Amino acid sequence: MPTPARLLPVACLALFTLAACAEAPDSDSEGEASQAPASESNAASDSTAQLDYSLPPEDFTADPEAGRSLFRTNCMQCHGEEARGTDQGPPLIHRIYEPSHHPDITFHRAVALGVHQHHWEFGEMPPVAGVSGEDTAHIIAWIRQEQRAVGID
Repeated sequence: MPTPARLLPVACLALFTLAACAEAPDSDSEGEASQAPASESNAASDSTAQLDYSLPPEDFTADPEAGRSLFRTNCMQCHGEEARGTDQGPPLIHRIYEPSHHPDITFHRAVALGVHQHHWEFGEMPPVAGVSGEDTAHIIAWIRQEQRAVGID
């Protein structure tokens, strides 16, 4: 029987898949998938979900320093140099993003699929093209390190 530690990545992948399926268009009365307008198909109208995005392997070790660099290249414009937020995006070093409320899989989903506005008034977050699951894991490691440094666990 698999141990709980070995089931966690499988459970996360299942949640990721279910969340992605929740974004799929409904079927119409004739049994064919209805087409949502391009502007409603994902979180941002001018970008598309990363269909080739995959979570890192179970034995992957994320590096917070690599995450800091990747964050600055891919996330800083909206979330600020130290993830403290800007007028374009929320702070990620904030209690709302603590692991018990926004687990790591939530960040993976945001990068791959984008996010509909829900906690803040910044608008929709588009998917982040060119950022892999491993890149995201590095970024998450840095964010979690910074959160712990200010008492967010």
